[in-house]
Formats: sequence, C-alpha cells, structure tokens
Amino acid sequence: MDSARGTEDQMSIDASHTLRQSGYAPALGRGDLVAIMRDISTRLGAEHYMVLQCLAGRANEDSRILACNWVFDSLQAVGQAHLARIVRSHLATALGSHARPFTLECMAGLLPAEVVESLEENGHRSFACQQLLIGQARFGILFSAATRELFDEAAAAHAHMISCYALSQIAPDLVVEPGDPLSERERECLRWVSEGKTTDEVAMILGVSSNTVNSYVTHAIQKLSASNRAMAMATAIRNGLI
Repeated sequence: MDSARGTEDQMSIDASHTLRQSGYAPALGRGDLVAIMRDISTRLGAEHYMVLQCLAGRANEDSRILACNWVFDSLQAVGQAHLARIVRSHLATALGSHARPFTLECMAGLLPAEVVESLEENGHRSFACQQLLIGQARFGILFSAATRELFDEAAAAHAHMISCYALSQIAPDLVVEPGDPLSERERECLRWVSEGKTTDEVAMILGVSSNTVNSYVTHAIQKLSASNRAMAMATAIRNGLI
C-alpha cells in the first residue's frame, strides 16, 4: 500500500513538473489546452483526444466540447451524446483510481451497435478515459487510437494526472458554471438523510409521504450522476450543495 501511494505521489509531482516545464501561463487559454492535449496524446501513443465538460443537472447526456482533434464527420457519425455517455460510464477512470485502458469491445451494451460500428470505422478502437471533478465542474477526457493494442497503464495514469493539472489551470471563461442541479426539496431531503435521518423521519419533518421523500432522493441521485445515496450525499457535500 505504501509503495502504491508513493508511486501515485511521485506521479503527481512529475505531472506538475511536466506542466510547469511546458512554459504555459497559470490561466490556460483554449490554444494552450489544445497544445497540452496534443502533447499528452503523443506521449501516450493516442491518435485522438477529446475534452468534455459534463453539464450536471441538465439533460443526462448534455456536454460541451472544450478541446478535440476528431474529424468533424467522425464526431457527427458517433454523436456527442454517446461520447458523453462513455465518459460518464464505468469505463472511465476517476482521478486517484487505477487507470484502466480498454478496447472497443468493452462498449458492447453501453452504446448502440451502430455507434460502436461508427467508432471502429473512424479509427477509434482502443481507449483511455478519465473523469475529473475540479471545483464544481465535471470533465471527461477520452483518448483513442486505431490499434486494438491497449494503452500502457502507467502511461495512461500519467496522462490522466497531467490532464488534471491542465484543466485545473484553464481560464474561467472556458468553463460553464454548472449551478445547482437540485431542487429545494431534493436538497432538503438529501441534507436530512446526510444527518442520519430515516426516510420516515424526513417525511415527518417535511410533512410529506415516505414515497415522496424516496422520489426526491432518487431524483437527486440521478442528477448528481451517483450510483447510491451515499455517493449522492458525498458529491453534494463536496460541491457545497448541502
């Protein structure tokens, strides 16, 4: 465990040093971000990259492309909504987790067959994908290549770390402020649950039925892209929503 932690810490230091040595200003513009992502892709051995800001609280697959070197026809064929689904899925690696490069075959069941076919036709067969939360903004980064050979895990982890440093320094005007995705009732229910109240207790406090409380909490879980109550509470607390 200590060895693994030491490796992660050293990787973080190396990533920070790499970005500083690149000579970019503290507030990175879009051109800087493109240059950095191009450099990261080269180091990883990826042919394509895409940086998405995931807009939580809006349509489930709503997203905004910040930087991308995909051919326009390729992007249109696959569809931005499906790309957002990839970076929100279990295939993406969260910062601090072990990098898990994957191949196109892993998307069976996640995307429609025709979308998977479009990815292959357009030269996207191996992938490394990362999820990032910087402040209240959520990002997804997708690297891909035409080969079916997996990216090196250590190289993918290093690419993820440098990407995190780069996105933490981009100019504020490049990022859409996410706002509060929760309704007042959803926030109230989640706050009481986070304080240890049962569903029945929350229902009594708010003067509604237990089914209504469960419905509010379920909506909050979905809006925060969480898989359960505990994750929703942790995300809401981390983002200052409750």
